[in-house]
Amino acid sequence: MQAVKQELRRRMHQSVPEQGKWLRRVIRGYFNYHAVPTNRRAVANFRDEVVRGWWRTLKRRSQRRSLGWEQMRQLADVWLPKPEILHPWPNQRFAVRHPR
Repeated sequence: MQAVKQELRRRMHQSVPEQGKWLRRVIRGYFNYHAVPTNRRAVANFRDEVVRGWWRTLKRRSQRRSLGWEQMRQLADVWLPKPEILHPWPNQRFAVRHPR
């Protein structure tokens, strides 16, 4: 998560669509590796932490108007994938039957 926060800080002045596309790839990669059964809470927490970090970064971009949490939630819903379990249980994954 620290690496994501540092990269968000580095990408602070990119446009929101560019940041959203990058964060979508980051979250999708995390889900591809960690989204196993019984790990839903950790996957959801990771997404929530990324949204919180993105919100803090976007709030720092301007002195005119602060970005509200509802607006941030809408941005996150548009750009970031929802937490979901991508891998089946091991007994389903390895229960392959070959015709012999």
